[in-house]
Amino acid sequence: MSPSSQPQKTAFLPMAICCLLFFILGFFTWANGALIPFVKLAFSLQSDLQAFFVLFASYIAYFFLALPSSWILKKTGFDNGLVLSLVLLAVGSLIFIPAAHTGSYQLFLLGIFVQGSAMALLQTAVNPYLSIIGPIESAAQRISIAGVFNKGAGIIVPFVLGGILLKGSGEISEKIQSLPPGPEHDALLGTLLSRVDTLYIILAVVVLLFAVVIKVAKMPPVDVDKEDESESLLSAEDKKKSIFDFPHLFLGALAIFFCVAVEVMAGDIIGTYGKELSLPEFFVKYGTAFTLACMLVGYFIGIATIPKFISQQMALRLCTIVGISLTVAATFTTGITSYIFIALLGVANSLMWPAIFPLGIKGLGKFTKTGSAIMIMGIAGGAIWPLIYGYLKDTLHVDFQDAFLYAVVPAYLYILYFGAIGHKVGKKD
Repeated sequence: MSPSSQPQKTAFLPMAICCLLFFILGFFTWANGALIPFVKLAFSLQSDLQAFFVLFASYIAYFFLALPSSWILKKTGFDNGLVLSLVLLAVGSLIFIPAAHTGSYQLFLLGIFVQGSAMALLQTAVNPYLSIIGPIESAAQRISIAGVFNKGAGIIVPFVLGGILLKGSGEISEKIQSLPPGPEHDALLGTLLSRVDTLYIILAVVVLLFAVVIKVAKMPPVDVDKEDESESLLSAEDKKKSIFDFPHLFLGALAIFFCVAVEVMAGDIIGTYGKELSLPEFFVKYGTAFTLACMLVGYFIGIATIPKFISQQMALRLCTIVGISLTVAATFTTGITSYIFIALLGVANSLMWPAIFPLGIKGLGKFTKTGSAIMIMGIAGGAIWPLIYGYLKDTLHVDFQDAFLYAVVPAYLYILYFGAIGHKVGKKD
């Protein structure tokens, strides 16, 4: 990318719109944490593993839609791509209504998959844009600022969804279990499922209104297809000819896979973890908010320190070491202490995505859009890892704390490798 196309300062308008988009992404992404206990109760699911398919349906969409999203953005343009993603997000929300009225868990999962597809398109557009609207050296700082809005939405959503969908869930659960199958049992489940109607109609309307705002407020263009300055200095035979000539990109996508895996384990599974610890309903219902509040603390640390005091790579390495330490501490403690250590993983996880993403797409030049899509595919880690945890816990009957340890520590170890070595593979000194 030429100096003229690489901004030396970050423009306010695109940064502000990106922050609002990250708020929307955060709200719908972290809604999964509140939906897990809701669907388990409302659809009479027998295990946590079944309920974790809420996460699978949401995050697996990124694997299938990220590369098509890159093609869609190329055809529609950046602004229209954002509008399309928001319209699709509203459609996914509205699918919840017939799913609730028919009592169909499969249709409910379809709505979540459509939402995930919309977010895949949105992520594919906004992440490289955010990385390039200012100096690449401070990309982690900009993503951290946007992350404040993302995780801020995540802190709000358990109170909004939990307060509506899970109101009186303890009493309702006891009543459902006490009723034999029949009209009264079905009527109670129907009343519970009807709670999604007004909520998701409002959410769909809000998202559509923001789509109109995006259409009216044109985003300043940034050409992510131009080669960067260092690439233009290479001789013709040394220039990269294919996306496969960037091994650090694929190692970065795998790092994103494990990054999202540990984020989801700490952010969405904490409610289930708290229930296994026999903690009061308050901690089960609002666990996601506690983890994301800790992530906010981490983002503020990143905003203050990157790149002024530490590099993106060093921040990534420090975060993984802290993450491993907290996971081990949670495993060997009990009760509220163990729960607090899981919530504190939010601090450790906060700077991983902001550091991994720019390291993964650095130096891609004209391949940046495709590379971004490949990185976004890594979000599928959030689909796979909860199922692994659920399988260990519910099928193999591994102790829930040990299962958490076995699932999370290997993921952190790979991220540590990427922060130390992986991001340099295939690059010239």
